[in-house]
Amino acid sequence: MGEAVDIDDAKTARFQEKRERILEAATLLINRHGLKGLTFVDVAEKVGLNTTSVTYYFRRKEMLAAAVLHRTLDRIETLVDSGAREADPKARVRAYVTANFELHARILRGEDAPIAILSDIRAMKPPLRTELLDRYLLIFRKLRGYFGLPADDRQRALTTARAHALLQNMFWLIAWLPEYGAEDFDRARDRLLEIFEHGFAPSGARWAPDALPVPRTTGHSQGMPGHYLRTATELINERGYRGASVEDIVAQLNVTKGSFYHHHDAKDDLVVDCFKQSHLRTSLVQQAGFEAPGDSLHRINSVIATLLDVQFAGDFPLLRSTALQALPDEWRIDVFEQSGRVARRFAGMLIDGISEGVIRPIDPLIASQVIMATLNAAYDLRKWASGMPGEEAVALYATTLTQGLFAD
Repeated sequence: MGEAVDIDDAKTARFQEKRERILEAATLLINRHGLKGLTFVDVAEKVGLNTTSVTYYFRRKEMLAAAVLHRTLDRIETLVDSGAREADPKARVRAYVTANFELHARILRGEDAPIAILSDIRAMKPPLRTELLDRYLLIFRKLRGYFGLPADDRQRALTTARAHALLQNMFWLIAWLPEYGAEDFDRARDRLLEIFEHGFAPSGARWAPDALPVPRTTGHSQGMPGHYLRTATELINERGYRGASVEDIVAQLNVTKGSFYHHHDAKDDLVVDCFKQSHLRTSLVQQAGFEAPGDSLHRINSVIATLLDVQFAGDFPLLRSTALQALPDEWRIDVFEQSGRVARRFAGMLIDGISEGVIRPIDPLIASQVIMATLNAAYDLRKWASGMPGEEAVALYATTLTQGLFAD
């Protein structure tokens, strides 16, 4: 009997080892191409199996994708739990952020497997999507618990905003942390924590932003092209790249697929145009901020408030970065460059404010990425924002940037 148990254990170990290799290969493919680029053929090629062998572990592609995403949620929950053991909010956030940086360092050194980008969860079909979203919400509530039990509705709204900003900034690390060597991770972590703890505005600074002009469309995007951009942006933000099909887009506009292909060669072309339009509109708001009266703190506050209002209540929001991984490499690089220019412009505004003495002496490059992450993810809190006056929602969420995550 002992020999049989040993053989069974060996078979189980081999099964788990191959299953892990399949999940790691699928993770890399999802991160590079999104769910639309995940195929059994590519997974099998990466792990040295045939496609029939892969289906022995996962009968359908959707089951494999769900397993990858559940595995990622397991790892994120472990990171959140590591912080929850600390005694106070600041210590919890510090432990959680440190654990994230340590994970990225291990991945960079090849000591740990990459984690999957979660942006395509919404594109999954029920019941898999429901199970994944329920797990995500459970993890989010754990993270919100870092900040203690809220005393009233306003405090509850504030802890939701803080947890959301914190979580989304950890997801955003992949956008800027690769520009640093592992030996610099501790310094980058400390600079990021400084922003989380104090924000970029001096203590007691007044929040009184101006509303800046926001172009709905620009240049060639008037008329029907503009309608396509708005509709595609909303659908992708709500459902992810895979969940926003050409059929869904034309159904929303009550036009034919022929009309769609008259304006666009393919869906990817439209997504690239959506990114370009979002970056251009953001740039124009930034430029209006540069030209606005007041000091640099007032100007950057006005830019942030204006863009948050677009994300919370505008009928033409900015496109979330969730669609980026599904684009072909050459187009993805171009979109990254556009995003980088927007981030550097925020960094320039922060540097101006530091020079004027109206912004705290924080790391402007890292702070600009915190702003990018927070604005990018603000669309997710539309329902949260709808429960209060617009200006209050903007002001409350903006405190995560201006005052940090712990201000009274």
